[in-house]
Amino acid sequence: MVARLVVAAPSSGSGKTTVATGLMAAFAAAGLAVSPHKVGPDYIDPGYHALATGRPGRNLDAYLCGTELIAPLFAHGAAGCDLAVVEGVMGMYDGASGHGELASTAQIAKLLRAPVVLVVDASSQSRSVAALVHGFASWDPEVRIGGVILNKVGSARHEELLREALDASGVPVLGALRRERQVRTPSRHLGLVPVAERQAEAVDAVAALAEQVRAGCDLPALLALARGAPELGADAWDPAARVGGAVGGRPVVAVASGAAFTFSYAEHGELLAAAGAEVVPFDPLRDARLPEGTRGLVIGGGFPEVYAPELSGNEPLRAAVAELARSGAPVAAECAGLLYLSRSLDGQPMCGVLDAEARMSQRLTLGYREAVAVSDSSLAAVGTRLRGHEFHRTVIEPGAGAAPAWGMHLPERRVEGFVQLGVHASYLHTHWAAEPGMAMRFVERCAG
Repeated sequence: MVARLVVAAPSSGSGKTTVATGLMAAFAAAGLAVSPHKVGPDYIDPGYHALATGRPGRNLDAYLCGTELIAPLFAHGAAGCDLAVVEGVMGMYDGASGHGELASTAQIAKLLRAPVVLVVDASSQSRSVAALVHGFASWDPEVRIGGVILNKVGSARHEELLREALDASGVPVLGALRRERQVRTPSRHLGLVPVAERQAEAVDAVAALAEQVRAGCDLPALLALARGAPELGADAWDPAARVGGAVGGRPVVAVASGAAFTFSYAEHGELLAAAGAEVVPFDPLRDARLPEGTRGLVIGGGFPEVYAPELSGNEPLRAAVAELARSGAPVAAECAGLLYLSRSLDGQPMCGVLDAEARMSQRLTLGYREAVAVSDSSLAAVGTRLRGHEFHRTVIEPGAGAAPAWGMHLPERRVEGFVQLGVHASYLHTHWAAEPGMAMRFVERCAG
C-alpha cells in the first residue's frame, strides 16, 4: 500500500504545479521516497517532478491508456515508495472534450482511491471560498476532498478571513501560501521551460518551492491524509509481461535526448528494454555521431524550433541520421522528431529524410486524437487503432507523405505523417503502454 495524494484545483492557473512540486521536494528532503505523477499527457511538469524527487515523473492518462491501466501504471511507478503525489490537470472535473469525466483529475482520483487536496487561488475572494470548496466537495460523492491549500493569500488578515469561512465547510485548511512569496518559473509558447534547458535555475526553483510549501503547509497532516488512503487492489504494470518476451541480440536503439528533445514517457524506454533492446540515449545538440552499433532510432517530442541553428550546425549527426534512415533501419519520430527529419525547419537545414518543410506557426494545435495506422510501418501494422495527443505550434508541408502514418478521426477526418522505408514520422504523441505491441514490433525490426 502506497500513501498517496492527488493535488487538484478548481481551474488552471490556481497553483497545482507549485504545490505539487513543492510537496514532492519537501517530502523528499525529509527522507521519504516520493513517487511523482501527472494527470494527462503533459511532458514538462514531470521533468520538474523528477528533479524534486530523483525518480522518473510518470503520466496517468485515461484517454491515452484506458481506465484499466491507470492503477497498474501507478503501482508500477510507485513501487517501493513511501508516498506518491499526483498533480492534476486543468480544473478537477475537466476531462477530454465530449467524453464526460474521462481523463479528468477527478476520475484519476477515483481510480486510485486517493484523497484530493484542492488548491484554491484565494487572491480575489474571502468568504466566497467556502461556497467554492463546498461545491467541489459535494459535486461527486465518490471524490474525497481531504483538505484545502489556499494559494496567493494576500496577508495575515486575508488568511484569517479565509480560514473562518472554511471552518464550517468540513474541509480542513492544510496550508496557506502567500502571494508575495510565489516562485516564478519561466514560460513560453508551449508552457513552462523544460528542466533540461535550465538545469541550474530549475534546481534553485524547486528548492524554493520546497521551502515555500514547508513554511506554509501542514506537512504532517498532509502525510497523515495520504497514509489514510485505502488499499489500491491493483497489480503493478509489468513491461516484460506486456511485450511477452525479448528478442535476441540486444539491438541498440538510440533515443534522442538533451535540451531539444525532452518529451518522452518513461514506459517507452522500459518497453523497448523489455522487448530486448539496448536503449542508449544521445544528444543531437552535442553528439557528432549515433551510438555505436545503432540499429534503430527513436526521436520523441521537444523544442527543436528553439534550437534549430544548433541542430542544423551539427552536420555530422544529421548525415548519420539520414544514412541510417536510407538504410531502412527502423526510425520512430514524434512531433519534434518529425521536424528534425524534415528538409528544413524555419529555413535551417535538418536531416533531409523527409521531403517536407517545417516552420513555426501562430496557431496552437492541441488536443486528443483517435487514429488508425493507414500504412504498414516499423511501428504499427495497418489497422492498428489507438489514441494520441497533438501539441505544437509548428506546421509541416506537406502534412502527409505518399504513404501516410495515421488516419485521424478527431477533430476531423484526415491523414497525417510519413511512412517510408523504416521511418514512421508523425505529429501524434502516443503512449506505448496502451499498445505495447508497437515497442515489440519496433525492436523485432531492429533485430531482423
